[in-house]
Order: sequence, then C-alpha cells, then structure tokens
Amino acid sequence: MEKAIALVRDRVLDPQWTSFNYTSFSQDQADAVIQGLNQVMTPPFGSGGRLVCLENTNICQNCVDNTLTELQRTLPVIPENSFLLLTSSNKPDERLKSTKLLKKFAEFREFPVIPPWKTELLVQCVNQAAQAVGVKLTANTVDILVEAVGNDTRLLYNELEKLRLYAGGSNQPLDASIVNQLVKNTTQNSLQLAAAIRTGDTAKALATLTDLLGACEPPLRIVATLIGQFRTWLWVKIMIESGERNQQAIAKAAEIGNPNRIYYLQKEVNTLSVQQLIASLPLLLDLEVSLKQGTSETIALQTKVIELCQVFRRS
Repeated sequence: MEKAIALVRDRVLDPQWTSFNYTSFSQDQADAVIQGLNQVMTPPFGSGGRLVCLENTNICQNCVDNTLTELQRTLPVIPENSFLLLTSSNKPDERLKSTKLLKKFAEFREFPVIPPWKTELLVQCVNQAAQAVGVKLTANTVDILVEAVGNDTRLLYNELEKLRLYAGGSNQPLDASIVNQLVKNTTQNSLQLAAAIRTGDTAKALATLTDLLGACEPPLRIVATLIGQFRTWLWVKIMIESGERNQQAIAKAAEIGNPNRIYYLQKEVNTLSVQQLIASLPLLLDLEVSLKQGTSETIALQTKVIELCQVFRRS
C-alpha cells in the first residue's frame, strides 16, 4: 500500500510544489474528513495537481450523518486536478451509505496479505516486485526468495533493493548462489517444521528446529502449532477418505475459517495415510507433557522430531 501511495504522489504532484499541494490528515485529528474535503476543493498552487490524503480513515466502517452529507456534496464536484486519497486498515463495510457513495466516484484497491500456503501467488508477487524494482531473476532464484521472505512484502522489497544494488545495472539474471548469500531466510516457522516432518525429511526438520530455537521461538508454541497442523491434516484426510468433496463441509469439520485453504491441504495430505496422522498425535502430546514437566527442551524436541519423521517415512 505504501508503494501504491508513493506512485500516486509521483503521478499527481510536481516535486517543486509538493509542500504546497500535498496534505495528509490522520484519523486522530478532529474533523479530519471535513478538513480533507475542504482542502481537496482548493485549487493547486503552481504546476501539478493537489493530493489530499485521509490516513487510516474509518468512514467506510462508521460514518456520521454530517460527514456523509459533506461527502455527498463534495465528491461529485472535486476539481479535475485535485485528488482525494483514503487509506484504511479495515475492509470497507459494503452496507454503509458512505461506502456505496465512494464506490460511485472512487477507485478501490485492496492489499490483502497472501496466505503463506498459496505458493503460486507468492511466486507471482515476487515476479511482479522484481519487475517493478528492476531485478532479473531465474525461476530458481524466485523460489529462493519465496522461501526466504514468505508473504512479507516489505521485506521482499528490501531484499530486492539489495539485489538490485549488487547487480549494478547488469542485464543478466542473478545466480542462485549469490541470492542465497545475500538473502537471509527469515521465515523459518513451525509450519515449515510440520511440512518437513510430513515428508519424513529428518535432516531438514532438525535444521528448521535449530533455526526456530536459535530465533528464541518458545518450545511450547512450536508444539502447539504442530499439534494444530497435524490435527487439521488428520481431519481433512478423514473427510476425504469418507467420500466428502464439499470444501465447505471439510472446512467446518476441520475448524478452518477459509474454505479455499482446503484445496492446498488436500494436496498436502495426498500421500499420507490416516494411520500415520493418528500415530503423530500421541507423540506430540507426549512431547508437550515432557516440556511442561521440565525435560530438556532441545533434547525432547529433537528426539520427538526424529520419531515423527520416522512415522512419515514409512510407506
């Protein structure tokens, strides 16, 4: 969203007249919306246009009558070279009159966080960002960035700027070894640990566990995430084997808020058996009890991770 705002500013404002023609109002300011509407009606000074920004406004969640009246009066007559920009961290309420009114006059853009399991969208995001920054990547280096930064777009742009400076204007795609050296993997999390266990990759699972402990991730939080993930996989697998194909029904049984996630979970459990998933839960519960009784955290975690990987290595 910050990148999009910067592009709007560059497009609307003349750099030499920015201090005269750019105004922002925060939600905390009294009558911010009214002040912003009055300001956007003021003709710009010098060259370029005028840009008025209402930062993190809530008029699409709660709009009082006098503000709605002012919106109705002002929006249709905003000068052609003046622009009103509204930002919000909350989704607009489509039922409100203010939202319906803005839909008539404004362009809406959303910047949702990409779920970490939607790798296709993450790859697309990295490719788009690399093109915007001016960095050439191979398919392999794109995968490295996806694994390293996950869905953190702010971090993605920071890493791409670093790679752009290193490339120094070269037209050649960056080598994977260079990207591995320059980009630090900051997305090691308990879900990645669960994924490594699911594939029976003991070496990767232990390495991920070491990274998590090195990042001071609380052991009980790691275990809680693993229990939740394996329980979800078990429910999805049971529902599939029972013949259920309705994603809504599977999501409800597995207590998953977003039914669209079922598509990806089905892929993840495709090669697993119900027996394997059932066998994992006692091991995880035993691990939780051991940690709560004061057993050495590192030894307990490593031992159970190895045991879990052995369960999923069996055909």
